[in-house]
Amino acid sequence: MSWNEPGGDKKDPWSGRKDDNGPPDLDEVIRSFQEKMGGIFGGGTGGGNSEGESLKGFGFLALGALVLWGLSGFYIIDEGKQGVETRFGEYTSTTDPGLNWHFPSPIDQVEVVDVQNVQVIEVGYRSGGRQGAGSVPREALMLTKDENIVDIRLAVQYQVKDAKDFVFNLLNPAATLKQVTESAERGVIGHSDMDFVLTEGRTDIVAEIQKEIQKVMDSYQSGILITSVNLQDAQPPEQVQGAFEDAIKAREDKERYINEAHAYANEVVPVARGAASRKTQEAEAYKERVIARAVGKVSRFSQLLKEYKKAPEVTRQRMYLESMEKVLSTTSTVMVDVKGGNNLLYLPLDKLGNRSAAVEPQQGGGTQYSPKTIPHKTSINNSSSRASSRGRDVRGR
Repeated sequence: MSWNEPGGDKKDPWSGRKDDNGPPDLDEVIRSFQEKMGGIFGGGTGGGNSEGESLKGFGFLALGALVLWGLSGFYIIDEGKQGVETRFGEYTSTTDPGLNWHFPSPIDQVEVVDVQNVQVIEVGYRSGGRQGAGSVPREALMLTKDENIVDIRLAVQYQVKDAKDFVFNLLNPAATLKQVTESAERGVIGHSDMDFVLTEGRTDIVAEIQKEIQKVMDSYQSGILITSVNLQDAQPPEQVQGAFEDAIKAREDKERYINEAHAYANEVVPVARGAASRKTQEAEAYKERVIARAVGKVSRFSQLLKEYKKAPEVTRQRMYLESMEKVLSTTSTVMVDVKGGNNLLYLPLDKLGNRSAAVEPQQGGGTQYSPKTIPHKTSINNSSSRASSRGRDVRGR
């Protein structure tokens, strides 16, 4: 309700300002604060000791603050980690896991470094469910020695081997390691052919990349140890993937055909060599047999000649009989022309050759001739004698 409305207090708000109190006196405020502090620390409110009691209270407050500040210097380092202490930014020491103490901030500072767990950086790709996961062409695509482009994806695992170097020598160790990895990777790939990178050279390439990374990081005194370098994938760019697969298939077909040809050769060549060896051995045997037979014939002829010179007639007769025996043993029919006659004598040699029917053993050691074979035997003897005489007549003429 305003002052000039009906029912108001009718008092001018601009009147009576001199009746209001002015701003509080500063001395009064200080005195009131001292009294309160004196009450807290057991001091009185009056007398000459008020100023001394006030100084005593401030001393207790300072002592309590100093104790709390000192207690704040205790800290705990977990297992697998190390603490790097600095005093006004300068390195002082490295602390091990457990309870430790240092001058509280802002004098000393402690940075905790994980030296046990293996950390991973990804070059050329991003894994997991993070945004932008997948291939990173800017990092993955690189040029080979034979001027081809390959897509390389690496995972580098590392540990901190020196906490001091890790904290002080590199501003951003992870970013530095990634840049060094890209540089070493491009250098190694640039000195290798595409086929070597994509096929049998993966192990050698990974070992060379790890060696180069560790060498550079040690030169930086980074305090980082490279535990492993894993080649996640190595393939041609996606734009030429189809053509590259066709080339790989053609190369595999070539290798398959070569292997099949080698298998066929390994199967046929030994057989041919065996056949050739057999033929050679057969030829050698035939040669030896022919030579031996010729030598035998020569020796027989020489011996026969020697005997012939001693007894020509006997030797000639024996040779004739042996020849006739050899001829007649291969035939079953003999026609004998009797000298001075017109009839031919027929001898069934196939029946005469059955000795089992012609000769029967007799008790007492003698031999009994069958009646049927006696005429034939006589005929044979007569025929032999006639043939022999005829041969002599022919030779005599």
